[in-house]
Amino acid sequence: MTAPGERRRGTTSTTERRRAVRGAGDAARRAADGLAALVQHRLEGVSAVRRGEDDGWIVNVDVLELARIPDTTSLLATYEVELDPAGELLQYRRIARYRRGAQDQ
Repeated sequence: MTAPGERRRGTTSTTERRRAVRGAGDAARRAADGLAALVQHRLEGVSAVRRGEDDGWIVNVDVLELARIPDTTSLLATYEVELDPAGELLQYRRIARYRRGAQDQ
């Protein structure tokens, strides 16, 4: 038996254990958080979320890569982030780079 406030050996708290992704919103948050820690750019938003082939998630995250004045000339990029079913970041890659004021083609 353990004293109050002590943890038993071999157990993990629920905050330490990684939960499975609970829907597209949860996948988007985890992908954005994971990417932000790696690329050190300001996030602009999530533009797409879809299921991957292995029950993981593919998330497109838009980031501000280079801020300019006026803001319409700033450079943004879209990164494709792949998560496993547990929400761990497996890989990412930049799939597009564009000027904020540019039209979609």
